Amino acid sequence: MTGRLLPHLPSQKGELGTAAPFLPQLGDLAADTARDGRVGVVVALPGVGATTTYHLRPPGGGPAWTAPADGTTLRPVPARATHVTLTPGRDAIYDPSARQGSVPVEFHFEDGSTCEAALVLTSVELERLYAQTSRLLDAHENVLGGPS
Repeated sequence: MTGRLLPHLPSQKGELGTAAPFLPQLGDLAADTARDGRVGVVVALPGVGATTTYHLRPPGGGPAWTAPADGTTLRPVPARATHVTLTPGRDAIYDPSARQGSVPVEFHFEDGSTCEAALVLTSVELERLYAQTSRLLDAHENVLGGPS
């Protein structure tokens, strides 16, 4: 160990800086951290015309506000998840040492994108899920007229 402080340590107030900066375009939604995460539509860009800052307006209308031209206070507004499905071709696994099960799932977002993840369940949650899915299967069989 060199004893040298690394610039990414929280005590040094540094940031990793590995992600590309978010530079929204006209019409994009952005959350402004300087305004407690208030979400606005970008209606003017810095450097276009006489403006030197981003101009944002609430999505439903209302008074506009400005954000710094470097975009440091602006964050992208993620698309909302619409539903989750089981990941095709992948099976659930159980880890006896952790006493947890893991079910591969895929999140579907309103913009059409997807993201794979894992639904991690404790033994108690596995039992609860089993009881719930058993009730769903019973209801399905009742609709079909009994077990097949």
